[in-house]
Amino acid sequence: MLYGNESISQYNKSNVAIWMAMAFQAGVLNVGGFMACHRFVSHVTGFATYFALEVSQPDLTHAYGMLAVPFFFLFGSMLSGYLVDLRLKLHKLPKYYITFGIMFVLLLVVTIGGEKGFFGTFGEPLTYSKDYLLLMLLCLVCGIQNATITSVSRSVVRTTHLTGITTDLGIGIIRVLNKDKIGSEIGDEQKANWMRTGIILFFVFGSVIGGLLFKSCGYDGFWIPTITTGTLFLLMLYYRLIKSHSTT
Repeated sequence: MLYGNESISQYNKSNVAIWMAMAFQAGVLNVGGFMACHRFVSHVTGFATYFALEVSQPDLTHAYGMLAVPFFFLFGSMLSGYLVDLRLKLHKLPKYYITFGIMFVLLLVVTIGGEKGFFGTFGEPLTYSKDYLLLMLLCLVCGIQNATITSVSRSVVRTTHLTGITTDLGIGIIRVLNKDKIGSEIGDEQKANWMRTGIILFFVFGSVIGGLLFKSCGYDGFWIPTITTGTLFLLMLYYRLIKSHSTT
């Protein structure tokens, strides 16, 4: 990924480091969004549930909000699909650095906007349009991130939520335990299981660190994912636009 080439080898060192960093970041973002306005930002199922609950209320304002927010996750996935997955299918260079650049800018807006009071008081009830705007921006980031990592890993890795990856791990464990029966069809299942376990642990680790940080720092906690994404963006930009030209 760092080099921006078409190779999507699943387990090279740079990809593993990026995937774990993204899982950690997703944990921070998820707990940050929940503590800021009481909703998980990478949990589309949760928004569907909240929408169903709000539909029964006399005032449908929150129902419309719960319906609109996950579309930003979808839009982020589509944006990544255009910049990464589609280009891979067409055997063109995927533009990872652009997806990470967009994520960096969005997180910068969230962090600085939160510090300036643009999104209201950290931890206030979800009642104002600015709270929904914060959720939309965070969902957009998560959609871009999840689709990008899903594309580059051939759908082996998803970093913004754990339901799919836990399901894959359960299936993978059974495959490994029955490898004598499966034979050569098992492939790299053992490596994939370690990868899935790492994703889960780093997500949980990010959630714990984020919970402690947001409790004391409020919106300043979003500096962690902002710096993480910004660092990866600059590295990808360097390798794609500078390093690649210097070696040709």
